[in-house]
Amino acid sequence: MNDSILKKILLNVQDGTLPIDQGLEKLRDLPFLDIGHTKIDLHRSLRNGFPEVIYGSGKTPEQVADIFAHMQAHGNVLATRVSDKTAAHVRSIFPEVEYNPTARTLTWVKKAISYGASEIAIITAGTSDLPVAEEAKVTCEMLGSRATITSDVGVAGIHRLFDRMEDIRKASVLIVIAGMEGALASVIGGLVEQPIIAVPTSVGYGASFSGLSALLGMLTSCASGVTVVNIDNGFGAACAACKIVRLIRE
Repeated sequence: MNDSILKKILLNVQDGTLPIDQGLEKLRDLPFLDIGHTKIDLHRSLRNGFPEVIYGSGKTPEQVADIFAHMQAHGNVLATRVSDKTAAHVRSIFPEVEYNPTARTLTWVKKAISYGASEIAIITAGTSDLPVAEEAKVTCEMLGSRATITSDVGVAGIHRLFDRMEDIRKASVLIVIAGMEGALASVIGGLVEQPIIAVPTSVGYGASFSGLSALLGMLTSCASGVTVVNIDNGFGAACAACKIVRLIRE
């Protein structure tokens, strides 16, 4: 359920083309649908602009498939942190569902996605950061924003970044993803005017503390305008970037 669907229902009731009882039936599942193990938040897109997304980690394959089945009736569906086993189970029931093994996402598009002119640039320090970048890219696209990935341009070979700066500066919002010490976000923050959402990753040797070093480095960045999300949270970064892009469109 989103605002355009709700407006259509209310207008149809108002002009008499939809009986009140049928209108009530269409609204019966608001604000959530209780399927036993899960309460699906069908009202979320009305509150914050984006529908609920399935977080696959910790759920059984059967639970994810059940949630998927109920959410398909209400629009496009995105599931994140999906294991190969869960993906295989869901796709055995819904073969049209697409699985991105790098991003660990499942996607199903019921209504064609309309993209605006604005673009989100996703930049990674290393190839090892690609799973987080792919999760961000899939999320951006499912939420209606175009996104591109520029990979492996970290500070260990800074000339690789400079070679791509012209393209990077064309984007409206930047998502910068890095592990190790997380320095890439600060470097880019000193070179561009766009808002930057930094994502620390758990990539790195022992003293990186599974992403904590990158997180603290990004939080203490001397480059102004760098916002930081949690470790490996490509999904959260994409949601923030898409909200910024929506404001730019308006």
